[in-house]
Amino acid sequence: MSATRSGGQESETPNPTERSLGQLASEASGNISRLVRLELELAKLELARDARHVAKGSGLFVVAAVLGHMVLILASVTIGLGLWALGLAPWLAFLIVTLFYVVLAAVLVFVGVRQLKRLQGLSRTSATMADTMAVLRREHPDEA
Repeated sequence: MSATRSGGQESETPNPTERSLGQLASEASGNISRLVRLELELAKLELARDARHVAKGSGLFVVAAVLGHMVLILASVTIGLGLWALGLAPWLAFLIVTLFYVVLAAVLVFVGVRQLKRLQGLSRTSATMADTMAVLRREHPDEA
């Protein structure tokens, strides 16, 4: 067999009219098998490339989150010191900052719980899977 420009191989018999139906079916089966293997290999290569990009992006997000957390701490201390400079007792100034974060956390929890209660599951996927299984069992999808 000789190699083609795309890296595949040319068939051994150049004239398809000289081959039997069994030979043609066997060759088609082999070609389909090879095509599936090559598609899987391509998918693996693309997945590996994407995984590297995801890892790099995730690492940058972690660094940004750490820096953001440091900024939040420093801003909180600054606000507390600012309230103290305005004449409040130090314990009261920092208590106000702390209570602000407690209220903010409570609001975020409330909003998060409401969002989670809106989840409906995979209703469309379940319906289509049920239809597919009915077809595979040779049943009518509306009967199931």
